[in-house]
Amino acid sequence: QVQLVQSGGGLVQAGGSLRLSCAASGGTFSTYIMGWFRQAPGKERGFVAGIMRSGVITKYAESVKGRFTISRDNAGKTVYLQMNSLKPEDTAVYYCAAETSGTYYSMLPVIPHEYDYWGQGTQVTVSS
Repeated sequence: QVQLVQSGGGLVQAGGSLRLSCAASGGTFSTYIMGWFRQAPGKERGFVAGIMRSGVITKYAESVKGRFTISRDNAGKTVYLQMNSLKPEDTAVYYCAAETSGTYYSMLPVIPHEYDYWGQGTQVTVSS
């Protein structure tokens, strides 16, 4: 059984930075594709960033490209989301997710149902 425990988040002013962490336990972390998603009130959960198993290939939503960076530490079983130049529209609950099936993907999955384990969520609020 895979468990994902998130930390980080909170309240920050526009233009500020935050780092989210997601620590995994159970299974073989290095074989997981990891993603970050977010959900604002009244909106569907949407893809923010993802990273393939080796950590070499990453993908970002257009709205965060150039501001957010996803990274992973396979030895430490942790994935990170560094968020810089935050905007009020980045306000949401952020979730980390793991795709653990071992399926070969030619492109990094970006749909929530392609991931099978989820963190508990953490609130990020950006004030203007």
